[in-house]
Amino acid sequence: MKEATARIKINKLLEAAGWRFFADHNGPANIRLEPSVTIKSADLDGLGENFEKSGKGFVDFLLLDEKSFPLLVLEAKASDKNPLVGKEQARKYARSQNCRFVILSNGDLHYFWDLDRGNPYVITSFPTPDSASGYRKVTPNPQRLVTEKVEDDYIVLTLRPGYQAEAGWRNEDERLGYIQVNKLRFLRPYQLKAIHSLQSAVKDGKDRFLFEMATGTGKTLTAAAVIKLFLRSGNARRVLFLVDRLELEDQARMAFVGLLSADFQTVIYKESRDDWQRAEIVVTTVQSLLFNNKYQRFFSPTDFDLVISDEAHRSIGGNARAVFDYFIGYKLGLTATPRDYLKRFDRAKPTTRDPREAERRLLLDTYRTFGCENSQPTFRYSLLDGVKDGYLINPTVVDARTEITTELLSEEGFVVSFTDDTGEDQQQAFKQREFEKRFFSDATNQLFCKTFLENALRDPVSGEIGKSIVFAVSQNHAAKLAQILNQMADRLFPGKYQSDFAVQVTSQVPDAQQFTINFANNKLLGSGNFIAAYKTSKARVCVTVGMMTTGYDCTDILNLGLFRPIFSPTDFIQIKGRGTRTHDFLELLFDKGLKASVRTPAKTAFKLFDFFATCEYFETEFNYDEVLKLPKPQRRGSDLCGGTGPVAVESYEHLGTDILASMRVEQITAEGMKIDRMFFEKFEDTVRENETIARAVEAGQWDRVMDYVNREVFDKPDDYYTLDKLRKAAAVDRRLTLREILEKIFGLIPRFKSRDELLEEEFAKFVTDTKPEDPIALPAIKTFFKAYITSDQIRHIVDTKDFTVLATHPMFSTREFKAVPAKYRALIPEYVKDYVSLNQFSA
Repeated sequence: MKEATARIKINKLLEAAGWRFFADHNGPANIRLEPSVTIKSADLDGLGENFEKSGKGFVDFLLLDEKSFPLLVLEAKASDKNPLVGKEQARKYARSQNCRFVILSNGDLHYFWDLDRGNPYVITSFPTPDSASGYRKVTPNPQRLVTEKVEDDYIVLTLRPGYQAEAGWRNEDERLGYIQVNKLRFLRPYQLKAIHSLQSAVKDGKDRFLFEMATGTGKTLTAAAVIKLFLRSGNARRVLFLVDRLELEDQARMAFVGLLSADFQTVIYKESRDDWQRAEIVVTTVQSLLFNNKYQRFFSPTDFDLVISDEAHRSIGGNARAVFDYFIGYKLGLTATPRDYLKRFDRAKPTTRDPREAERRLLLDTYRTFGCENSQPTFRYSLLDGVKDGYLINPTVVDARTEITTELLSEEGFVVSFTDDTGEDQQQAFKQREFEKRFFSDATNQLFCKTFLENALRDPVSGEIGKSIVFAVSQNHAAKLAQILNQMADRLFPGKYQSDFAVQVTSQVPDAQQFTINFANNKLLGSGNFIAAYKTSKARVCVTVGMMTTGYDCTDILNLGLFRPIFSPTDFIQIKGRGTRTHDFLELLFDKGLKASVRTPAKTAFKLFDFFATCEYFETEFNYDEVLKLPKPQRRGSDLCGGTGPVAVESYEHLGTDILASMRVEQITAEGMKIDRMFFEKFEDTVRENETIARAVEAGQWDRVMDYVNREVFDKPDDYYTLDKLRKAAAVDRRLTLREILEKIFGLIPRFKSRDELLEEEFAKFVTDTKPEDPIALPAIKTFFKAYITSDQIRHIVDTKDFTVLATHPMFSTREFKAVPAKYRALIPEYVKDYVSLNQFSA
């Protein structure tokens, strides 16, 4: 029965993948799935006698190519067996039929095995015939990957193969100008080392790699060299480059076109939906492939031989990992976020409120996905390495704390005294997280801006405030800061800027994305305000919230302002990275005579203004270069806090009496009340019609989406949308996240998955990573896995080893626990703590 069930599932999967010719030893020798046509076994004489049989046994399914020649052997096992038990049997069958490919399946779990490439690889759907045939055209030769000579001119030889013979190169006096004019990109020593490290990993049998390279060290150029290495050596016919935001999609395409177009074609998938197969490099956002499960509907697991994930810690998070894992072949992750950044996090005492817990899990998952469980990436090049080698610049940290922020940072918080409605004296404490959310102080914002302007680094050519990015708490906060900065600039530089000194760059502002591009190109609101011959942006400060962080390149940034507390290590590293790149200001000069008067044309420093002890929070051993003492504000305490309004009392005590007038009991079904369904539909219409939300979702800018919905949509008097209300209206048996709700509304997911569906997905990942060898024990392992995730009681019992309680526990018994192999009794708790977010399984 179990064998028949597995075979029925496999037949359906083959049909869904588009296979039309296959042999099944339980039926006719060869069946065409189109019901009106069959091919008799006599038509297959060209395959040799008894092609279904090989030695002792049968080929379960022999998949044929378009010419009816054997292409792929499918070995089927009963649903209660691990498909890998048929591995050697399938290898023998495949070799006897000259098949390079094998699928091992029990109907639920499937492995694709390229006998010429390596080990079986878990797949979630079967490859299509066209994709498998195309995949066959690539003859993997890892030895060529290892031995391919990669030197610093590896990319230059694609751009300009004969450069060494040209006069501009041969003349050393002209060489620098020749390189600049022709935009030749030579690989730096550490980029070469990264590629050589990958080659060494391939030699050791690895097929997954992770490059951990600090912001500003040229991950895209390094990726281009890797892409050329795989395509040139014949180990890939097509490469998929995954990004997590729209602006990075176009940025990557332009980079690869500029570096590799002489040899390889690059396309963005959404712009080439009908002919992307003709390109060697396909760039797309993860969100585009997730939309309506597009990656499963329009792609086959064998469509790409190399998949590269840019900003890997972000682009494989959550549902995105399903896209990354779907495709077989080599995998490369690029990240600027080091795992060691969380080395001081006490994993024994995690709290759901501590943002480092989610960060730690995400980073662990990144390293695990790329085969780096030992915490060591394939190659690492840190900010300190870049600074030591002269490629990057460390910040000059300005640790500036006002009396207000000092109290907000303290354990007690900023304590406000007030009198409640009953006339009683009360106190309420505010923490740094509540700054510009529940705690407002115009005087503090004024002081931030004044300190920033008085101490900011100046442009070495024009002498004006150097180009800067300020990071605010919210869009409203950004608007306040931009206004204050413009008012102060008008007093400092009368008539120079006319309110163009500082610009709010947030999702609420039309053309905000174009603003970021213009700022990098030195034409935001004009240029050359102080010196006409000097091309630099008239706008000097961009005030943002979540934009201009990851992937934003603007090398002449001289000042960064943290006007908000930051608790995410990833965000802190990315924000800090906006200033670390080197820059030559002489490149921006038009008048040659002006160059001689510039004493320091090279960027040698940038300032990081830290008003909330962010650096101390993340790097307690950091040696600050500069610490400023701010002047004391004239007002303090509740008076200062009350500058924009009194402190709100968030509770009310009713002192009167009440009586029970009536009572009615009604059992609400799983569909929920009609008003709940209508409530959810109304929320759907509200967010769909909001262009700001729609654009940010399309661009994958989820931080901005969440911030906007929480501030501008939730808790408004007209509809009073809240996350709790939406969860109840959705009537799902687990805790939905706001992101899931929005993904459903915008079609990125077809429906909300049930708790058990999520558990099954998590268990499938667990099986993929740990590969249990005994299929008989799988049911017991799964039961324990699910119980440990969904029950805090079970977790407490297991973690405290109080196993006697299981004797009477209704959910998970002593007998069930004993059925779990000892290895997995210890492994599952550790795995869950590291890789599974428990909040999503709460009711």
